[in-house]
Amino acid sequence: MVMNNWYECKIKFEKTLENGTQKKVTEAYLVDAMSFTEAENRIIEEMKPYISGEFEVTAVKKARISELFTDPDGDKWYRAKVMFITLDEKSGAEKKSAATMLVQAKDFQTAISNLKEGMKGTMSDWEINTVSETMLMDVYGIEVKETKPSQE
Repeated sequence: MVMNNWYECKIKFEKTLENGTQKKVTEAYLVDAMSFTEAENRIIEEMKPYISGEFEVTAVKKARISELFTDPDGDKWYRAKVMFITLDEKSGAEKKSAATMLVQAKDFQTAISNLKEGMKGTMSDWEINTVSETMLMDVYGIEVKETKPSQE
C-alpha cells in the first residue's frame, strides 16, 4: 500500500477564453509529493505544456486526503467526508472518526455512487457525512507500477 502526501497547489496565469480575450485566473490542482518544495516543482512541470506565457504558484498547502477514487468519465472532483463508526469495547458507546476522500465523477449523484463503490469491502461500518464539489481542475498522483499480477 502506498501512502500519498497530497498538496493543493494554486496557479495564477492568463487564460485565453473561447471568445479570444485574455483573463487572469487562479486554478487549483492536487499533487502527490514528499514536501512543499517537491509539490511546487511537480505542479510547475505538470503545467508547463498547458500554459503559454508566465504563471506563478500562489499557494501550496497540505491536503488531508485519506483515499482517492478515480473515474475516467468524470471531469469534476468531489470532497467526501466519511465517518467510520466503531464501538468502544469498555463503554459500548458508538465512536465516529472522520476521513476525507476525493471522488472523481461527472456529477453529484455519480460521485455518491462512485464513493459507495469504492468503499465496498470496507470492514468497518461507515456513513457519508458530506459530499461537495471542489474547485480542483486535476489531480496528479505518482504513478506506481503493480509488482504483483492482478487477480482478474
